[in-house]
Amino acid sequence: MTLFFFDKQVLEKGVPILRDAVFSCKRRSNQTELLLSAVVATLRSAFCALLIISGGSVNAQVKQTESVQQVWTGYFNQTRFSNKWGMWTDLHLRTKEDFFTNFSQGIVRLGLTYYLTDDAKLTAGYAFINHFPADAHKNISQPEHRPWQQLQWHNRYNKVRVMQWFRLEERWRRKILNNDELASGYIFNFRIRYNFFSQLALSKKRFQPNTLSFVVNDEVHVNFGKQIINNYFDQNRFFLGFNYHLNKHDNLQFGYMNLFQQLAAGNRYRSIHVARLFFFHNLDLRKSNKKQ
Repeated sequence: MTLFFFDKQVLEKGVPILRDAVFSCKRRSNQTELLLSAVVATLRSAFCALLIISGGSVNAQVKQTESVQQVWTGYFNQTRFSNKWGMWTDLHLRTKEDFFTNFSQGIVRLGLTYYLTDDAKLTAGYAFINHFPADAHKNISQPEHRPWQQLQWHNRYNKVRVMQWFRLEERWRRKILNNDELASGYIFNFRIRYNFFSQLALSKKRFQPNTLSFVVNDEVHVNFGKQIINNYFDQNRFFLGFNYHLNKHDNLQFGYMNLFQQLAAGNRYRSIHVARLFFFHNLDLRKSNKKQ
């Protein structure tokens, strides 16, 4: 252990300076940033704990991995109504296998956003997911109802932009009776997601219209709840691709994603190779107010 000794005069001069610095941080914006930092640190610690717990939950069985190919398309919209309020919308359609064979999922997700600052926001909403016919329900789709809550924040640098979020989901999936019928009741579990998204400008114009940026994105999903036995770790999504900036508010994102998922059996996994195409459309309706 290392001990530090301070001269008395240094302490007498330093304490008032430190005290003044602390009181100067009482401005409202700084309080918000400190609160966000504390919340993010707590969420990261809890998330890491869940991952550690999930590591010891898999039964000592032979690992089986299935590999499939899919196409994911998505539309994302964030509309800001005022300095504090906005709306979130995203729509998805995903194929099942061999890139273009049948469909696996359709998603409609809506949310109401509260802006803590221009770079930090809270969103809560509802998503409906249609799981198209699959192995356990070959002739019928399985509906899922999914309320969700999210903390999202941005960091902006000269040639780099970073976005992160924590999202909590409450998943209500309809029970399956057989290949042709749904059963009464729902399977329920919680899921938490951590998403890290970064992009690097590839042009001297940085993120101006008609420029490209390189994208690196990773998102981890962790299950928890009474009905989760083996697969606390749900999936990891790793993406490499590009953003084409159509204008200051819209961009087209395309590239390759690998989704590695642990199934409910615990020893069964899926490695999904995905061609991903997303369109991001952002609206700021405050412009008319700013001009006044």
